[in-house]
Amino acid sequence: MEVLGIDIGGSGIKGAPVDIERGVLTRERYKLLTPQPATPDAVAAAVADLVAHFEWQGPIGCTFPAVVRRGVVYSAANMDHAWVGVDGAALFRQTTDSPVTLLNDADAAGVAEMRLGAGRGREGVVMVLTFGTGIGSALLIDGRLVPNTELGHLEFRRGEAEHYAAARVRKEEKLSWHEWGTRVDRFLKYLDRLFSPDLFIVGGGVSRKFERFSEALTVAAEVVPALLENEAGIIGAALVSSES
Repeated sequence: MEVLGIDIGGSGIKGAPVDIERGVLTRERYKLLTPQPATPDAVAAAVADLVAHFEWQGPIGCTFPAVVRRGVVYSAANMDHAWVGVDGAALFRQTTDSPVTLLNDADAAGVAEMRLGAGRGREGVVMVLTFGTGIGSALLIDGRLVPNTELGHLEFRRGEAEHYAAARVRKEEKLSWHEWGTRVDRFLKYLDRLFSPDLFIVGGGVSRKFERFSEALTVAAEVVPALLENEAGIIGAALVSSES
């Protein structure tokens, strides 16, 4: 069975059909820039364009960088504030004429990594952190998801954690990989004190360059790079949709 997985982020919207039994993309990933401003109508139009690119008719799993409960968006840190209170699942169903399951982006990545990636077969408390425009988080206990943790918005170092250690910050402040890795390490140590996880999985685009900053990580808990890299959100969204 195939499901179209779509991963909406603050800077890009990407997707591809997914073979949910094998957890692999069946066609080359297609990406669009996230409209600016990222209003509901503008993002919905971009999602419709992505669906049309694949000439897709069928179930869709879609991520969103916010708190999402039963398809409704409750926050919008990296999207237009007009999203707050919008039934995003219903909006996307209307614009794509397809059944749509909507969930938090990092939660989708966490589900994928636990089932098919770096967390496969692991028990206990696992935290998946995605470093990109912001910092997404997924908390899983013995493989079961605790949704919408959004730990990137914790107060940390006199501000929000993602304003201190997101991958975007490394580029904006022209930090070396070691300097940025030190910031990530401080945040991981803070989370380690709060949650005592057995494993941290570092996801997002930086997972491909894990060796460039891993030597700066001294947190007590085990830290590994995500195996599904930037495809985790797409795959996780498709997996969750297939079970909805």
